[in-house]
Amino acid sequence: MNRQLTPRRLALAASLLSALWLAGCGSTGSVPGQLSGASGDVGSGPVPRASNAASARDYRRDAARHVYDSNRERIYGGKLPALLYAIGTLQVNLDANGKVVSMHWMRAPKHAPEVIAEIERTVLEASPFPAAARLGRVTWTDTWLWDKGGHFQLDTLTEGQL
Repeated sequence: MNRQLTPRRLALAASLLSALWLAGCGSTGSVPGQLSGASGDVGSGPVPRASNAASARDYRRDAARHVYDSNRERIYGGKLPALLYAIGTLQVNLDANGKVVSMHWMRAPKHAPEVIAEIERTVLEASPFPAAARLGRVTWTDTWLWDKGGHFQLDTLTEGQL
Protein backbone atom coordinates (compact mmCIF):
# COMPACT_ATOMS: atom_id res chain seq x y z
CA MET A 1 0.00 0.00 0.00
CA ASN A 2 1.33 3.44 -0.97
CA ARG A 3 1.42 5.74 2.10
CA GLN A 4 3.18 8.77 0.66
CA LEU A 5 1.95 12.17 1.76
CA THR A 6 0.97 13.72 -1.54
CA PRO A 7 -0.48 17.24 -1.74
CA ARG A 8 -3.87 15.73 -2.53
CA ARG A 9 -3.83 13.49 0.55
CA LEU A 10 -2.68 16.38 2.74
CA ALA A 11 -5.52 18.55 1.43
CA LEU A 12 -8.03 15.74 2.06
CA ALA A 13 -6.74 15.23 5.60
CA ALA A 14 -6.82 18.97 6.29
CA SER A 15 -10.40 19.29 5.06
CA LEU A 16 -11.49 16.30 7.15
CA LEU A 17 -9.86 17.74 10.28
CA SER A 18 -11.41 21.16 9.58
CA ALA A 19 -14.87 19.65 9.22
CA LEU A 20 -14.49 17.73 12.49
CA TRP A 21 -13.24 20.82 14.29
CA LEU A 22 -16.14 22.95 13.01
CA ALA A 23 -18.66 20.26 13.98
CA GLY A 24 -17.41 20.48 17.55
CA CYS A 25 -17.91 24.26 17.65
CA GLY A 26 -21.71 24.15 17.71
CA SER A 27 -23.53 24.88 20.95
CA THR A 28 -26.33 22.61 22.05
CA GLY A 29 -28.71 25.30 23.34
CA SER A 30 -28.74 27.59 20.34
CA VAL A 31 -30.86 28.03 17.26
CA PRO A 32 -29.18 27.96 13.83
CA GLY A 33 -28.20 31.41 12.62
CA GLN A 34 -27.50 32.96 16.02
CA LEU A 35 -24.41 35.13 16.39
CA SER A 36 -24.35 34.91 20.16
CA GLY A 37 -24.63 32.21 22.75
CA ALA A 38 -27.97 33.62 23.90
CA SER A 39 -30.33 31.00 25.18
CA GLY A 40 -33.94 31.13 26.18
CA ASP A 41 -36.76 28.79 26.97
CA VAL A 42 -37.56 28.09 23.34
CA GLY A 43 -41.16 27.02 22.94
CA SER A 44 -42.04 27.11 26.63
CA GLY A 45 -44.38 30.11 26.76
CA PRO A 46 -48.16 30.03 26.57
CA VAL A 47 -49.52 29.46 23.08
CA PRO A 48 -50.75 32.79 21.69
CA ARG A 49 -53.85 33.19 19.54
CA ALA A 50 -53.20 32.22 15.90
CA SER A 51 -52.49 34.84 13.25
CA ASN A 52 -54.79 35.13 10.26
CA ALA A 53 -52.17 37.00 8.17
CA ALA A 54 -52.28 36.29 4.45
CA SER A 55 -48.60 37.13 3.79
CA ALA A 56 -45.29 37.30 5.63
CA ARG A 57 -45.49 41.09 5.43
CA ASP A 58 -48.91 41.04 7.14
CA TYR A 59 -47.57 38.62 9.75
CA ARG A 60 -44.97 41.19 10.86
CA ARG A 61 -47.55 43.17 12.86
CA ASP A 62 -48.74 40.07 14.77
CA ALA A 63 -45.19 38.99 15.60
CA ALA A 64 -44.15 42.51 16.64
CA ARG A 65 -47.24 42.87 18.84
CA HIS A 66 -46.39 39.52 20.46
CA VAL A 67 -42.85 40.76 21.28
CA TYR A 68 -44.28 44.02 22.68
CA ASP A 69 -46.79 42.16 24.84
CA SER A 70 -43.96 40.02 26.27
CA ASN A 71 -41.67 43.01 26.92
CA ARG A 72 -43.88 45.94 27.96
CA GLU A 73 -41.33 47.36 30.41
CA ARG A 74 -38.58 47.39 27.76
CA ILE A 75 -40.46 49.17 24.97
CA TYR A 76 -39.32 52.75 24.35
CA GLY A 77 -42.37 55.00 24.74
CA GLY A 78 -42.83 57.85 22.26
CA LYS A 79 -40.49 59.01 19.52
CA LEU A 80 -37.02 57.52 19.60
CA PRO A 81 -34.00 59.83 19.99
CA ALA A 82 -32.25 61.06 16.84
CA LEU A 83 -29.17 58.95 17.56
CA LEU A 84 -29.75 55.31 18.43
CA TYR A 85 -27.22 53.01 20.05
CA ALA A 86 -27.91 50.06 17.74
CA ILE A 87 -30.05 49.10 14.77
CA GLY A 88 -30.32 45.53 13.54
CA THR A 89 -32.47 43.65 11.07
CA LEU A 90 -33.24 40.05 11.97
CA GLN A 91 -35.05 37.30 10.06
CA VAL A 92 -36.75 34.75 12.28
CA ASN A 93 -37.92 31.50 10.70
CA LEU A 94 -40.93 30.03 12.46
CA ASP A 95 -42.52 26.62 12.03
CA ALA A 96 -46.26 26.12 11.55
CA ASN A 97 -46.79 26.26 15.34
CA GLY A 98 -44.89 29.54 15.80
CA LYS A 99 -41.74 27.99 17.27
CA VAL A 100 -38.39 29.58 16.35
CA VAL A 101 -36.54 27.31 13.91
CA SER A 102 -33.65 29.61 12.99
CA MET A 103 -32.53 33.23 12.96
CA HIS A 104 -30.51 35.10 10.37
CA TRP A 105 -29.06 38.59 10.78
CA MET A 106 -29.50 40.68 7.65
CA ARG A 107 -27.82 43.60 9.42
CA ALA A 108 -26.29 42.84 12.80
CA PRO A 109 -25.19 45.65 15.14
CA LYS A 110 -21.72 44.13 15.47
CA HIS A 111 -20.42 47.14 17.39
CA ALA A 112 -22.82 46.12 20.18
CA PRO A 113 -22.57 42.34 20.71
CA GLU A 114 -24.57 42.65 23.93
CA VAL A 115 -27.51 43.98 21.88
CA ILE A 116 -27.22 41.06 19.45
CA ALA A 117 -27.36 38.64 22.36
CA GLU A 118 -30.27 40.48 24.00
CA ILE A 119 -32.34 40.58 20.81
CA GLU A 120 -31.75 36.87 20.19
CA ARG A 121 -32.62 36.06 23.80
CA THR A 122 -35.77 38.18 23.56
CA VAL A 123 -36.90 36.35 20.42
CA LEU A 124 -36.20 32.93 21.94
CA GLU A 125 -38.04 33.78 25.16
CA ALA A 126 -41.07 35.07 23.22
CA SER A 127 -41.43 31.71 21.44
CA PRO A 128 -43.89 30.38 20.50
CA PHE A 129 -45.12 33.20 18.28
CA PRO A 130 -48.66 33.30 16.89
CA ALA A 131 -49.06 30.38 14.50
CA ALA A 132 -49.60 31.63 10.95
CA ALA A 133 -52.82 29.72 10.29
CA ARG A 134 -53.02 30.63 6.60
CA LEU A 135 -49.28 30.46 5.87
CA GLY A 136 -47.88 27.56 7.89
CA ARG A 137 -44.14 28.18 8.13
CA VAL A 138 -43.29 31.86 7.95
CA THR A 139 -40.24 34.11 8.02
CA TRP A 140 -40.69 37.21 10.16
CA THR A 141 -38.30 40.04 9.34
CA ASP A 142 -38.12 43.18 11.46
CA THR A 143 -35.69 45.95 12.32
CA TRP A 144 -34.86 46.46 15.98
CA LEU A 145 -34.27 50.08 17.04
CA TRP A 146 -32.28 50.12 20.29
CA ASP A 147 -31.43 53.03 22.63
CA LYS A 148 -28.50 53.26 25.06
CA GLY A 149 -30.73 52.42 28.04
CA GLY A 150 -31.69 49.00 26.65
CA HIS A 151 -35.16 50.01 25.47
CA PHE A 152 -36.33 49.29 21.96
CA GLN A 153 -38.99 49.63 19.32
CA LEU A 154 -39.57 47.43 16.31
CA ASP A 155 -39.78 49.17 12.96
CA THR A 156 -43.20 47.62 12.36
CA LEU A 157 -44.68 49.38 15.42
CA THR A 158 -42.32 52.34 15.80
CA GLU A 159 -43.63 55.71 16.91
CA GLY A 160 -40.98 57.46 14.81
CA GLN A 161 -37.81 59.29 15.62
CA LEU A 162 -37.03 62.87 16.73
